[in-house]
Parts: sequence; structure tokens; C-alpha cells
Amino acid sequence: MKRTHPGILREILATNLRRIRAEKRLSQDALADLCEIDRTYISGIERGLRNLSIDNLERLAMALRLEPWQLIRRQDVDH
Repeated sequence: MKRTHPGILREILATNLRRIRAEKRLSQDALADLCEIDRTYISGIERGLRNLSIDNLERLAMALRLEPWQLIRRQDVDH
């Protein structure tokens, strides 16, 4: 069965990536340079448009000095 809408993990990743990148005071360009991914691809991830590979998830995590699971972990709204 073909999915007609993106999964929830894509939305969680988009939110976490935007938040973490901002916390680290990195522009999309700077993050793109660090992980050797095109800036427009970073933008697409942050908008939930990209279904990125596990390899690119690892590249993002390494550039941000995180474990990959930290990018797809659901954040509690009560914190």
C-alpha cells in the first residue's frame, strides 16, 4: 500500500533538526557544509519534505555531535 502522506517521524525529525540547529546557532548553509549535504536538502528536511536515508541521518547527527536517535526522538511537551 502506497502512503499518501509523510510519516510522523519525518515531522519529528524536521522539528528537532530546526530546534537543534538553532540552539547551536548554525545556519542551514553552515550545517550543510559540516555534513556535506546541499543546503536545499537541509531546508527540505526541516520542512518535512525529504524522506532522508539513514546514511544522511548519520551525517547530520555527526555534524551536530549527536547520536542519530536524538534527531528522531519525540520531545515531551511538558518539559
